[in-house]
Amino acid sequence: MSVYADLAAMPGVIAAGEYAYRGDRYNYKGQLSDEMARMASIMCRATTMGTHMQAEILCANSENCPFDPAHGWAVRGPQFTVCVVANVFCFMHNEAGVLNRIMKHMQAKLADVKEMI
Repeated sequence: MSVYADLAAMPGVIAAGEYAYRGDRYNYKGQLSDEMARMASIMCRATTMGTHMQAEILCANSENCPFDPAHGWAVRGPQFTVCVVANVFCFMHNEAGVLNRIMKHMQAKLADVKEMI
């Protein structure tokens, strides 16, 4: 089973998926329409690229910078949170303990993935 399928089956998760670094493919499971999943994969890829650029800028004049390379990001809205590690995204409800449980799972499964950005 894939990481995103594992995530999609966890309590509190709305949907999870993965996108190609080239931006031409995506897969998902959960409560998103195909069009919403397509837009989510585009948004997650673009935000990941921006996060990597910002980490590189932050660390350009610093030795041993803890942000480079970036290993993911998260953004929290009023109803749900989106987090990305490597090329896997997860949309989850803002319920107590959900983010910690999801991030722990994503880090365990994706910590050694080399990003192809």
